[in-house]
Amino acid sequence: MVGNWIRNPEGPRYTNESCQFIESHQNCMKNGRPDTEYLYWRWKPKDCELPQFDAKKFLEMMRNKAWALIGDSISRNHVQSLLCILSKVEQPLHVYHDPDYKNRRWLFSSYNFSLSLMWSPFLAEAKIFEDYNGVSTSEIELQLDKLDSHWTSVYDNLDYIVFSSGKWFVKSAIYYENDTIQGCHYCPQRNLTELGIRYAYRKVISNVFDYVIKSNHKGMIFYRNPTPDHFENGEWFSGGNCQRTKPAEEGEFQYNVLNKLLREVELDEFAKAEIRASKAGVKLKLLDVTPLSLLRPDGHPGPYRHFHPFAKDNKEKIVNDCLHWCLPGPIDAWNDVLMEMIVKG
Repeated sequence: MVGNWIRNPEGPRYTNESCQFIESHQNCMKNGRPDTEYLYWRWKPKDCELPQFDAKKFLEMMRNKAWALIGDSISRNHVQSLLCILSKVEQPLHVYHDPDYKNRRWLFSSYNFSLSLMWSPFLAEAKIFEDYNGVSTSEIELQLDKLDSHWTSVYDNLDYIVFSSGKWFVKSAIYYENDTIQGCHYCPQRNLTELGIRYAYRKVISNVFDYVIKSNHKGMIFYRNPTPDHFENGEWFSGGNCQRTKPAEEGEFQYNVLNKLLREVELDEFAKAEIRASKAGVKLKLLDVTPLSLLRPDGHPGPYRHFHPFAKDNKEKIVNDCLHWCLPGPIDAWNDVLMEMIVKG
């Protein structure tokens, strides 16, 4: 999507104080972020206008409908943005969560509209071994030919779905097909063939699209491209940061190696799937928010991912978050794009 970010004097449609759905890691203002310029921009596509998300109209359109955003922590970030905007019209009821709060569901009772968040970072069946701090204790066991039954089991009951994946494929993993080890990604201690991220991601994404097309689903299915990160002067583990306070110019940032790889696979597989979906009468759409997000290095929590005194003599090492998005922030524009795609059908 070609365009640029232009000034928006009106600012965000909600605040970190008016919305109760912002998790602490994305509540940049509460965590001490001192600048506010990043809040006063809106996305302007080339040669057209993008209407602002109309929460009232959206809820009326979604009366008696069920939504799910399925993916990783960026999907959670996206759900929070959507909840914050919609809650300006009606406060939803939190009707379900699992013990870890990774899977949740809200109900806008006046509209009988449900919005679900489903944790499935690979979209495929995976065994993830982590300690209480989220540190991997062993390679992930990823079934490339088996989709995650957590979402396939409820798929037919959903009217709108936004899938996304990608970032977790960088982790060390052993790849299975037909319940047999085929190889791995980054497992130097094991005598296995290195198959790599591209191989695994293409297999899984192809299976997801194949499932969607064969399902004959009558709703609307979106695949959202991964969000770009904006680490500068290093990576997250080596002192990388994101200290900018306004949008970047076109061409100032390029996709890093991982984002470029993921994007190439997705665009290739989607192009093939789109043709088949159209013939099958399935509404499969690409929610490509990557280009507009690439121009917002100023929209991440950075060091403001939790409350911190930031005293000069504080010895604690600060790990910057230059992947997730502040709320409110640039991620709110994703919903503007999403609604326009729904309106146009």
